[in-house]
Order: sequence, then structure tokens, then C-alpha cells
Amino acid sequence: MPSLEHYLPEHSLESVEHWLNTYNCHLHIKHPRRTKLGDYRYVQGQHHITINNDLNQYSFLITLVHEIAHMIVKETYASRVSPHGMEWKHTFRQLMIPLLPIFPPEIQQVLAKHLKNPKASTSSDYQLISSLRKFDQNKTMTISDIPNGTEFFTSNGKKFLKEKKLRTRFQCKCLTNNRTYLFSPLAEIIV
Repeated sequence: MPSLEHYLPEHSLESVEHWLNTYNCHLHIKHPRRTKLGDYRYVQGQHHITINNDLNQYSFLITLVHEIAHMIVKETYASRVSPHGMEWKHTFRQLMIPLLPIFPPEIQQVLAKHLKNPKASTSSDYQLISSLRKFDQNKTMTISDIPNGTEFFTSNGKKFLKEKKLRTRFQCKCLTNNRTYLFSPLAEIIV
């Protein structure tokens, strides 16, 4: 198991190591993946968790506990429950509540609210992700950071024009094909 001290906030290491050792889990810290922050798999009788290495310490802890909750649910219920169902939500909440004091106050409030009904992905919780992004080492620009009428590029090189905010997403026009697309407020862009 890799040394976790570098990745985790102070005072969380003991709890995390206890959970990983109790279930004999193999933790793999990976180079960043575009589609996920972490994942849990059960392969040939072994628990495996992967976490991206570019997460700030608070994002890393939340993501790791999210995956540990999957592992505990697998041990407790086998495959008889849905991946992010009531059992997972309860387990995740029970693991996170004792860790709340570790987080800075601006994350604590939003995280406590998130834990009332955790989503399948922390990326789906705009307020939580926004508060966590403040602690990122490498700041990236998101579509929320630019005003309407600004042109921008996505990582695939397509050029867009930010038009307006709808209820939860931003409507943008692709200047390459003239189609309209909706973007998450946290979509990373290049200006």
C-alpha cells in the first residue's frame, strides 16, 4: 500500500488505514483520469480501490471514503443492493461524520449538507465541488468563471460561445458546427 500521508489531511490517516487493513484492500494511486476520480472493484476475492493522484487532500479523502463505503457494502450485502442505494448512502455517511472536524469550516458546512443525501458522484454536487476546488494546487478555469458572450475552447479543441445560464447548466453554441450544447458549471475550459 502506498504511503498515504502525502495525500490525506492530518488526523485522517489512522481511520483510513484501519478500514483498508480490516478489509485487506489494495489501494492504487493513479495518474489523473478524465472520467473518474476513483473507483472500487472486487476481483478474484480481492478488494481494489484506485484514486487519482492529482486531487487535493480533502477531495482525496472524500473520494477514498466514497470507495471504502462501496467496499464495506460489498462485504456486508454482497451484490444484493444497488451501487449507490440506501445501504451505500448510510455507510458513506457513517464513515464521513467522524471525519467532518478534519475539514476546513467552508467545506464542513457544504459536506454536512451533502451527507444528508449523498449523490453517486461528488462531482454532481456543485456546491461541494466549488468549495473543494478552492484547495486545488493547480487552478483550472471553468465555464462558471467567464461571462456570457465569451469564446472558449474545450480540451478536444472545439470552439464555443457561452450564451446563457439555464437552471443548472450553461447553454453554449459550438462555433464549429453551429449546434447548441449544455455544459456543467464545473466544465473545465481554455480561454
